[in-house]
Amino acid sequence: MARDAHVVPADPAAVVAVKKKAPQSSRSWVLIDAMGQSTVLDADKYAIMHRVHIHARDLRILDPNLSYPSTILGRERAIVLNLEHIKAIITTEEVLLRDPSDENVIPVVEELQRRLPAGNEAGHVQEDGKEGLAAQNDVDAGEEDEVALEAICSFLAARTTELETAAYPALDELTSKISSRNLDRVRKLKSAMTRLTARVQKVRDELEQLLDDDDDMADLYLSRKLAAASSPVSGSGGANWYPASPTIGSKISRASRASLATARMDENDVEELEMLLEAYFMQIDSTLNKLTTLREYIDDTEDYINIQLDNHRNQLIQLELVLSSGTVSLSIYALVAGIFGMNIPYTWNNNHGHIFKWVVSLTGSFCAILFVIIMSYARYKGLVGP
Repeated sequence: MARDAHVVPADPAAVVAVKKKAPQSSRSWVLIDAMGQSTVLDADKYAIMHRVHIHARDLRILDPNLSYPSTILGRERAIVLNLEHIKAIITTEEVLLRDPSDENVIPVVEELQRRLPAGNEAGHVQEDGKEGLAAQNDVDAGEEDEVALEAICSFLAARTTELETAAYPALDELTSKISSRNLDRVRKLKSAMTRLTARVQKVRDELEQLLDDDDDMADLYLSRKLAAASSPVSGSGGANWYPASPTIGSKISRASRASLATARMDENDVEELEMLLEAYFMQIDSTLNKLTTLREYIDDTEDYINIQLDNHRNQLIQLELVLSSGTVSLSIYALVAGIFGMNIPYTWNNNHGHIFKWVVSLTGSFCAILFVIIMSYARYKGLVGP
């Protein structure tokens, strides 16, 4: 197998120079071999393609500068994993992880370093010969897939728990006191929940798609495909791993695997991998259910807040109706006072001073009766509460 990648130089200035020369093609990888030994590589995409025998379109999925959904792809000689921050290429001999300096990737590297040597020892103790090697490779591939799935499921579950811890008290506080600060806090939490739900949904959909297709699960057994490619039935076409057309090549490889499954092995025997994927599918589905419950709680809180706001709005409308009714009644009183207050000489103003008290009392009584009539009518129509 070609080894076109090189170890990162110790001199930091040399690393900066390399990155300035080819900022688009140079990428940082960590290589973990079958014995759990890790090596940091600085390899461009062409070196990675020839090292693990995958196409450019598969490597493009792992580009952190591009947005691709969570994907698990089985190729002829490698498994391509794109699960959130875990971007890895798994072969029967090694594991390549992108961005080893990421704080979320470091625990995955440490877990692989711990599990891979134990898996190799178990594989050697289990059997000898070619069948033992195939069993060992299957164990390794299962360990690597399990580490990646366990890491991503635990990561998303932890983010969900953190979100729940922050969201439920914020929602209860908003219910008790509606303020701009509480509303803005809940808005940010809801945005975070929507983004996290989309991420969890993508991982769940990918696992569900794998579980629904036995051929896709069979593609994850690298040692089986390796044994089939080296068998006499497969012929000498195994060395030409890079066909001119990736689409035609993938169709031919799938057809050849289907024919080899009948002659060499039962590729539909994916019960062990199916049980592994189903366990993590249930875990990620449980995380999605927690987010769904949180979304429902947020929706219920929003409905409750809207009901409270509607109630306050109705109270303001009732108060406005009372004030408007009082204004209408007093306007009549002001009208009478304005008429009699005009400085115009009329003969009927002379010698009638005793009428003043009757005008004031009758006008005031009329305005009060008018106010009572308006309010009674509004209550009769249900415009004002009891």
